[in-house]
Parts: sequence; structure tokens; C-alpha cells
Amino acid sequence: MRKLPPELLSVTSMIHERKFYQAEQVCRAFVQKNRQHVEGMRLLARIAAELGVLDDADFLLESCLEFEPDFHAARYDYTQVLFKRQRFQKSMEQAALLLKHQPAVPAFRLLYANAAVPVGEFDKALECYDQLIKESADNLHYHMLKGHALKSFGDRQRAIEAYKEAAKIKADHGDAYWSLANVKTYHFEEAEIAQMQRAEADSATKPVDRYQLRFALGKSFEDSDDYAAAFDYYARGNKLKLAETHYRTERTDKEFARQRAICTRQFFDDRAGFGAQSNEPIFIVGMPRAGSTLLEQILASHPMVDGTIELPDIMSVAQKLGGRHKIDEESRYPAILETLDQQQFERFANQYLKSTRVYRKDGTYFTDKMPNNFRHIGLIQLMFPKCKIVDARRHPMACCFSNFKQLFGDGQEFSYGLEELGRYYSGYVGLMDHWEKALPGKILRVQYEDVVADLDTQVRRLLDFLELPFDQRCIEFHKTERAVHTPSAEQVRQPLYKSGVEQWKNFESFLDPLKESLGIA
Repeated sequence: MRKLPPELLSVTSMIHERKFYQAEQVCRAFVQKNRQHVEGMRLLARIAAELGVLDDADFLLESCLEFEPDFHAARYDYTQVLFKRQRFQKSMEQAALLLKHQPAVPAFRLLYANAAVPVGEFDKALECYDQLIKESADNLHYHMLKGHALKSFGDRQRAIEAYKEAAKIKADHGDAYWSLANVKTYHFEEAEIAQMQRAEADSATKPVDRYQLRFALGKSFEDSDDYAAAFDYYARGNKLKLAETHYRTERTDKEFARQRAICTRQFFDDRAGFGAQSNEPIFIVGMPRAGSTLLEQILASHPMVDGTIELPDIMSVAQKLGGRHKIDEESRYPAILETLDQQQFERFANQYLKSTRVYRKDGTYFTDKMPNNFRHIGLIQLMFPKCKIVDARRHPMACCFSNFKQLFGDGQEFSYGLEELGRYYSGYVGLMDHWEKALPGKILRVQYEDVVADLDTQVRRLLDFLELPFDQRCIEFHKTERAVHTPSAEQVRQPLYKSGVEQWKNFESFLDPLKESLGIA
């Protein structure tokens, strides 16, 4: 155990009390005076990670390990930061180094297993989870993580068994029940529903468990056609979840307005030829729960296209360009786009191609299915003027309500209120209308309901737009075996069904605030 100087002892106390901004000031001043103090750098990186400034945390920890390669605590933190940045291959490499030095440490084995899942090393991940469970069968988190891995790779039944084991260990563990509900095809037994209701009503249940239980109960009552009870649980779950977020509709509205004001058709005409000439990435954008995972699965079934994950790289570039600013301060982005030259956008593009290479195989093209990239189409155009973009669109009521009843693992804070959802969807449509006018011919809108009604026609239309030859495997997308890490994982492994298209109508009498927000009341 390292003996810390008084300044850093003070910093650790501030971190414990979650006084991150005060801690940053003290720690940064210390590191500026002691530039190779690795513990000071590690603490500053930890503060940066807590504040969501992952680029800074990444740089600090990488520098820390250059000074002291055997500083295992720093490498552990570095592995976690890389994972949060979705740099999964590098995260796994760092975890492997830790495991090589100290293979008996459970935390290192767990870190390695978690990093192995998103890079497709299923057997390695499962071996670690099983060994950890063998050594500590009452650790519910091991069972949960094993369940998530099994679900990602399509082993539905074993995933369910893992989640049930976790629920046995802790009867009010909301994540276990929500994960069962999130399998989508799972139906709760009466005894499970009764247990969830007891735990949800218990005053000792933590808020996070409570809202997870409410979302799971909403799904269970929807499955039994008790729509009033289902909506009550969904609404109360959303209300509790929204209270812990920092989402403000006004900030999003301003962001969309800035994009429209700066990224005009003339703006792009003046920058013709900017960026790299590669057309390898196919960007799939839109609202969550609008069918983007389905379109990705269709395209990933084509032999010329590699399916990847929800790549964070474009959003990471936008975040860097935005610079560090307080939550209520205006970002430098997108205005900063006006000041950058051709070489800078080409450099962004080449770095993107390099960092995403690890998720690809031998395809000529690859998908980037990050729905929220619709907010960055201007940046994408400047980086990749020859690429194609697909807008996954769904009926506003169906899309918004599907978001309302989905508890996301991270982000999508706009989805936890009907009015917030309506405003966000309207903003998305307005921004996409702007992009289509500013960049004619670059974007293909694919309506989810049209895909369900006539799969063959829509697949051919999609492939024609992307200049890909027709392949029957795209029609039989549900047979394609690949890891899927989104809430739609179970659904895209089945043939299309029409029953889900108008499910929202079962709840229509409760959705007046959404209609009013969308302007369709």
C-alpha cells in the first residue's frame, strides 16, 4: 500500500464524498507540481472518469503506465476506462496483462471476462464466469454477467437460468427481473410476479431496484393483457428513473438548432472533397427502438458487409471537438466545424477506420449502428463524403412508446417521460429533414412498418441504395449467427412478425401527453 502525501489523502476523501470538482482542483495542482507522481495521475484520471471526461482519463492512465508498467491499480483503472470508451480489444489486452501477472485475483479474471464478451471471445468469457461462480456461488453479479454474455450470443435458455440464479440470491434484485423481462420472449410465472410486487412495495428496496422491478412488472402485466396495470408500472418506473437523470429538453432543442444553423447545404458545398474517400462505413441512424438493429442484422447477413456494434467513435470525435464545459455552458461543437480544414477531417476519418478495424472481418463494408449519430451527420459528411447513411424510421407513437417501456443500460435519458419523448422525436424528424435537404441523395429512409409488411421489396431497395448485389441471406437474416448487444437481440434472431407493429394502441388511452407533445392530438 502506497503512503499518500497529505494533498492526495484530501483528494481521496473528496472523491469518497463525491466532491469531484473540488477534488479535481486539488489533484490537478498537485500533479502539475509533481508531474511523474503516478498515484496523483491515477487519482486525477479517476476523477476525470467520474466526470465523464474519458479521453483525459485514458491519456493520464496510459502515461501513468509508461512511467510505471507494474502499477497494477493503474492498469486496472485503465482497462475499465477503455471498456467504457468501447475500445474493447485494447481493454481485453490490458486485462490479459493483469491476469498474466496475478491470475488468482478474482477482480482481474472478471475484468478479462467482461472485456472478452464484446470482442466475441465467448468461450474465454464463459470459462472465467463459470470458474468465478464455482468459487463464489452466492455472488449474484457473476450470474448476472454470465446471463448477459449468454444472451448476447443467443443462448436464451441458459441466460434465463443465470438471471434466475441471481434472483434466488437476492429476492429484491431488480436487475435480475428486468433482465428476464428484457429477454422479450420470457413470460413470468405467477410466483415471480408476486415476489416482484412484494419487493417493489417494500420500503427497504433501493430506488434502482425499485424502478427495475417496475419496468419488469410492466412487461409482465402487458404480457397478460392487463394494460392499465402495465402502464401504471411503466409510468411509475419512468418517473423514478427520470428523477435521477440530468436531461433537459431545452438543451437538446438548442443543440439541434445549432446543427441546422451551421451545417447548411452551402456549408457542405464550400467543403466539397473534405475528409477521406473511403465508402466502407455504412451508418445506420435514427431513434432507439426504431428497427436499426433489424436493418443491421439484414445487412450483416450480406457477405460483403461486416456487422459490428454500436460504435462510439463518431460521438467521441464530437465530444473532443466540443471541449470541456459545464453542463449548462454551450459546447464549441458544432460551430468549431467551420474552423477545421481538409487535413483535420481526413485525420479524423483515418483514425476512425483504424480504431474500428478490430470489429471487422473480411467484408468490403461495415455497419456503424449508433442511432444517436443522426445528431452528427454533418461531421460524418465532412469525414466520409462518399459514405451512405440509412435512417431507421418508425411510426412516432409506436417508436416513442417502445422507448417509454424500455429501461436502457446507459444513456437515452430523453426516453423516461412521455412529453420528453415527443419533443425528442419531433426534434429528430426535424433534424433529419434538414440533413436530407442539405445532403440530397446521401440518406435513405427505411420505414420499419414497410419492412414488416414487405421484407423482400425493402431489402432490395436497401441493397440497391448501397449498391450491393441482392443476396437471399439478407431475407433470412434471423439465421445469421453473430453477437447482438442491444435490447432487440432476441427479436432479430426470429422471423419478422406483425403483432408488434401496433402494440402501442393497447395503451392509447394513456398516451395523450405523448400525442400532444408530438403535435398529433
